[in-house]
Amino acid sequence: MNAHLTLILALAITTIMVPFIAGADQKLASDETNSDGEIRIYKRLIPADVLRDFPGMCFASTRCATVEPGKSWDLTPFCGRSTCVQNEDNKTKLLELVEDCGPLPLANDKCKLDTSKTNKTASFPYCCPIFTCEPGITLEYPDIEKEDGKKSDI
Repeated sequence: MNAHLTLILALAITTIMVPFIAGADQKLASDETNSDGEIRIYKRLIPADVLRDFPGMCFASTRCATVEPGKSWDLTPFCGRSTCVQNEDNKTKLLELVEDCGPLPLANDKCKLDTSKTNKTASFPYCCPIFTCEPGITLEYPDIEKEDGKKSDI
């Protein structure tokens, strides 16, 4: 049983982190611009996990459940939310719209994680880290968009 849970957790981490680590094709946007103390939300479309016994449904690895297109689920224990989306270009494929806190800001000695405003156990997006900077300082974030600017073939 413990090995089964470890496998599920490993799949969940892989599903969430692969677009960051491997530089996978992604669609990135920010719902909210981040200035001091604001929550920053990233959105990206990735190919959905689909089980062969449940075609037409996304597999939510963090819940170990299938999800119908148009439905969302929390990514607990991670801070995020996913939505199962029908691919408009290819109706036989499903996509997963992942919304999360995105990458951490670049290191800056004049900006600190505000532990009094950050609640890691809150529901998304209120679980995202909140940083406080000295007056006149703005957080900088790494550029995670694909460098060649190609549109993904999701």
